Parts: sequence; C-alpha cells; structure tokens
Amino acid sequence: MAKKKEETKEIKKEEIMQEQEVKEEVETEGPAVAAAAPDEANMLSEKEIKEVEKEKRPAQKTNVDAWIPKTALGKKVKTGEITNIDQILDEGKKVLEYQIVDVLLPTLETDLLMIGQSKGKFGGGKRRAFRQTQKKTKEGNKPKFTTYSVIGNKDGYVGLGLGKAKETVPAREKAFRNAKLNMMKVTRGCGSWECNCKTPHSIPYKAHAKCGSVEITLIPAPKGTGLCIEKECAKILALAGIKDVWSKIIGQSNTKMNTIKACEMALKNLTTTRVNQETKVKLSVWQGSSAKTAEAVE
Repeated sequence: MAKKKEETKEIKKEEIMQEQEVKEEVETEGPAVAAAAPDEANMLSEKEIKEVEKEKRPAQKTNVDAWIPKTALGKKVKTGEITNIDQILDEGKKVLEYQIVDVLLPTLETDLLMIGQSKGKFGGGKRRAFRQTQKKTKEGNKPKFTTYSVIGNKDGYVGLGLGKAKETVPAREKAFRNAKLNMMKVTRGCGSWECNCKTPHSIPYKAHAKCGSVEITLIPAPKGTGLCIEKECAKILALAGIKDVWSKIIGQSNTKMNTIKACEMALKNLTTTRVNQETKVKLSVWQGSSAKTAEAVE
C-alpha cells in the first residue's frame, strides 16, 4: 500500500510539472500569437482568392474583325447596312449572334448579380455570383453553377442573361452572351411632380410587374434621390441609365431570381405602355440613348 501511495504522488508531481511548463510556453508565445491572429483572420485562402477573381473578371471582348456572320441580320451589320441598334429593336427582330451587339454598342459595361450564397455555418455564408446545385449519382456528386449577368451602356440600353455550366467560367461567359442577345431599350423620363427638370434621370410613370410571389413597383423620383431599391435591381437600373427611383417590393424578395425577373418585366412594361404625344412632352419621355433622342426632337 505504501508503494502504491508513493507511485501516485510521483505521478501527480510529474503532471503538475508538465502543466507548469505548458503555462510558461503559452505566456512566452502569447503576445506573438495574438499579434499574428488578426492578420491570419483577414487572410484569404488561395481557393477563395481565385473565386473572387473569377467573379470580378469582366466579359471577354470579341474580335469583331475576325467575326464571320451566319445570319442575314449579322451580314447586314458586318457590311454596314445597319449602323444603329434601334433599327433592330424597333422592328422586333431577334438577335441570334452576340457579335451584332458588340459592333453596334461598343461601350457596354458588364456586372454579375449576386444570386448565390457561399457555404457557412447556420446558413450564414456570404453572397456570391454563382449559385451552386448538385445532383446525386452513383459516381458521386455532380455540381452545376448558375449565374445571372447584366450588361448595359448607362444610356438607355440594358440586357439580362442567365448562364448554366459545370464550371464557373463557362457559366459566366454564357450569361454575358445571353445578356447581349436579350438587349432592350429602356424608357426614361422625369415623371416626378417635385422635379420637372425635363431630363431622363428617372422614369416617366409607375411600372408594376410580378414574378412568383415577388411584386415590384417602380416609382419616379426627383433628382438627387438615388436608387432606393434592392441592391441587385439597383445594378440593373444603373446600367440602364436610371439614376433616381423609388420602389416598393412585396413578397419573398430573398429569392433573388424572381426579384431580378420582376425588375426586368417592369422595365419592359415601361416601353410597351402607350402614351400620347402630349403626355410624352409633359413627362419628357425618352427611349434609348438620350443624345439620339435629343437630336430627333430638335
């Protein structure tokens, strides 16, 4: 019994000595670890850096000189018979080659809409431009990426496109191409009774649209108001050339796809609404580029 007690005492002494050594090491290395911790927290991994670079990269510019058109509309644009995109949009012709838009609107800007969400605890991941889905198979999981792009010249022309692919880069490029094929002319004006400045900084009248449970209403606003609307819809309106607008959204606006589609339909409703000449002058209705419209008025 005495031997066992002595052995237990020795074991306890060794454990106490080890604990003291560990405490001394922590105290000496503590300041260095605390100083390095903020930097390490702010550092991104290589995969995250590559993902951010892919998302922020703009659309690739096409070589128009090497383009060989296949459609009759493309051949007319290549030869110079059609020099204005209004000749295509006003007649309702369908654009089947995205190079047509590159030739007629060379000053286009691109952006990606945040429709996805990165992985995080409790569903709290950051917003991403790519929406990832998976299909369960015997071979394993097959991921697929979806992205929504917007393209415009900030002067009355805008287009939205959806792209899906097995990788992020092809999905993004497909979305940009589809956006060019879906270009539309936006109606702008100054419909606010508080402003009446006769410049196309806002919209001329209310526009309403619905997609799924999401209902969106665009309302004219005076100068200096800004885009008082959901962030992704604000990107669309900014590239369309609208600077001031009020809005009202009802429904599950967290479903970004429906919100974006409702905003696109509202812009189309602005153009399809019939307005007489007196109202056009009163609300200073402009369609397409403001410079071309001003020349036509003069």
